[in-house]
Amino acid sequence: MSAQLGRRALLQGALVLAFSLGVEEAATQGKGGAKGNKGGKEGEGGKGGKAGGKGGLPGDLARNPQLDAWLRIGADGKVTLQVGKVELGQGALTALGQICADELDVDLARLTIVSGDTRVCPNEGTTTGSQSMSEGGTAVRHAAAEVRALLLSMASAQLKVPAERLTVNDGTVAERGARAGRVGGAGGAGGAGGAGTGAVTYWSLVGGKALNREAQGGVALKAVEARRYIGKAVPRRDLPAKITGEEIFVQDLRPASFVHGRVVRAPSYGATLVEADEAGVARMPGVLKVVRDGDFLGVIAGKEWQAVKAAVALRHSARWRETAALPVDPYAWLVAQPAEEVVIQEVARGGGEAPVRTVEATYRRPYQMHASIGPSCAVAAWDGAALTVHTHSQSVFATAQAIARMLGLAADKVRAVHMNGSGCYGHNGADDAAADAALLARALPGRAVRVQWSREDEHAQEPYGSAMVMKARAGVDANGDVLDWSYDLWSTTHNTRPGGHPGNLLPGRSLAKPFAQPAPRASRPPNFSADRNAIPLYAFPGQKVTTHFVSAMPLRVSAHRSLGAYANVFALESFVDELAHAAKVDPVAFRLRQMRDARATAVIEAAAERFGWGKAREGREAGHGRGIGFARYKNVGSYCAVCLEVVVDPGSLAVKVTRAVVAVEAGEVVNPDGLANQIEGGVIQALSWSLKEAVKHDGARIVSRDWSSYPILTFSEVPPVEVAILDKPGQPFLGAGEAAQGPTAAALANAVFEACGLRARELPLTPARLGALRQEAGPVK
Repeated sequence: MSAQLGRRALLQGALVLAFSLGVEEAATQGKGGAKGNKGGKEGEGGKGGKAGGKGGLPGDLARNPQLDAWLRIGADGKVTLQVGKVELGQGALTALGQICADELDVDLARLTIVSGDTRVCPNEGTTTGSQSMSEGGTAVRHAAAEVRALLLSMASAQLKVPAERLTVNDGTVAERGARAGRVGGAGGAGGAGGAGTGAVTYWSLVGGKALNREAQGGVALKAVEARRYIGKAVPRRDLPAKITGEEIFVQDLRPASFVHGRVVRAPSYGATLVEADEAGVARMPGVLKVVRDGDFLGVIAGKEWQAVKAAVALRHSARWRETAALPVDPYAWLVAQPAEEVVIQEVARGGGEAPVRTVEATYRRPYQMHASIGPSCAVAAWDGAALTVHTHSQSVFATAQAIARMLGLAADKVRAVHMNGSGCYGHNGADDAAADAALLARALPGRAVRVQWSREDEHAQEPYGSAMVMKARAGVDANGDVLDWSYDLWSTTHNTRPGGHPGNLLPGRSLAKPFAQPAPRASRPPNFSADRNAIPLYAFPGQKVTTHFVSAMPLRVSAHRSLGAYANVFALESFVDELAHAAKVDPVAFRLRQMRDARATAVIEAAAERFGWGKAREGREAGHGRGIGFARYKNVGSYCAVCLEVVVDPGSLAVKVTRAVVAVEAGEVVNPDGLANQIEGGVIQALSWSLKEAVKHDGARIVSRDWSSYPILTFSEVPPVEVAILDKPGQPFLGAGEAAQGPTAAALANAVFEACGLRARELPLTPARLGALRQEAGPVK
């Protein structure tokens, strides 16, 4: 134990497990983990980081083996779980709390959760890739189980009773069968009082001392039947405050003595600032400072409207030199670019009959926004020696490191604290807003600077989801079954998250001494990004899957929810549907006869049964169609099958989704309500992408700068969504947050085809796009 820790523990009179490394060490804890979280080059949320951790430990515990990093038990009977994963609205903290409470044997109401604070939480990297449960949940489960075993060992020594004869009831340890009174209510009332004859409490056992030991692994976990919380629909921790309008979002944060900052952005990519009326704006009412560093231009004012007016004046006075040249046709541009070809799957078919015919098709996915409902925001404060920034970034650890490098500070001098942000899964403007706030705060020490992006900032400056082109080809036998499968995809990068590098921050590239953006690199299995879900799960005898990775980046792009899986599943499952129709075989039956994975088969069958797939087509009205899409996310995550029913207006060709039924298998389910929430949200988000969303630009600038030029799904267009969950108690957790996006896009296109005979191979499925197809194909059925 460090001297610093000893002073802190004694002063607080509690076991402060999270600080056994000391503040400075905790802030940079898990250096091996930070390296490991880079994974396999470009891929987001990969498992490559395990090599950097302690061998044999599961999930994120391998990168953060100190038990003290995860849990602290106060002398007052309160238990705090500390995690590096953050709450984005996915219900992760609720589920992590359920896991911890079960394995530690404490009431949920006794548990407090701290997440995403780089000074005190374990570095679990970025909250991405549907890994909060598979990596974070697994780590919490084993850490809590090991702490429980350690405390039982201590209780055994104190009570002189073998550990196997002890039982725990909300942190009170007693001999099995003994009558021992519980100490303290679920909220910790009663503090560190006695536990009655023949019993001790966790908080009396630790007595203000740190465990100061690493996890060893091998501790038995709770039996399924002994769990109180896992598998139950426990109410979400984050929802009450959101429903009642409490100020829990970073956009709501108003610390003492705060001021307002605004940043003026370049009108196009790569534009350089020639001049601006800095002196004139500095004299405007309420303006505290105009900040310019190269092409970075910002203003700080005492009141928000003063900052807004000053930023408008700066923008109008600014003169920029523009050089951007954006491709008018992103798809033609993609396939024409020099590309790194990576064969990610090659299986030679072992002889047999030759295909009787070959089927080919090409699919396209446009650039798409995160389009966060609330534009990005951050609050930063610089005291002359250290910086604290409150942010809704999903990568607080790497973003703090990138900001430190941008400012020329030691890593432990920048603390990032996560707060909820109003809407995002993926890499939006949150990290850039945090860097904006850091630069402005450094220019005005002693004041907290709140930077709020505008809607135009968010739409025009955020990193988009990459455009993609996918070409599928299949050689089929006389029954229409696939013999040889070939799939090629073209894409730019799907990950320019900060990663500790200031060149991945928009302000970092704008300084007088700019940081160059790191060159994107192609991913490698199993860290799929562009090629996520490009390998089919179906048992096609011959397979070849090739990624054509384009390192150039005409539009700014990064991680968009599910990365390449959305486009790849759309293409793969649309093409499988085309093969089924060409073979005159029911699409569900066709999929099942190509499948050898029993869990996948069960999910497809469950979705079809719940949907009522077998109902005769003749019983449906004209213009009505149904479609199915299936995938196992990343081929290692959750299994998900989506069935949709749509109505296509014969005149306008407007598509209305009337019903969605989903079956999902995510291994062991921690919170079924939370899982259903994630699947429902994924379906709705994917419908918005697939029906409406595409970034518009001319040859120089982004023109999708508001909701009219970038429409999203409205409440009246959201269909009822029914979710069937196939729980697998005792099986590993499988992340589900990104499981539904690809299957939904495919199910939509397949349902539209059945409704009107138009096979849409380019997203989104707008009436204009369907109208063009009708012009080519003839009248609607």
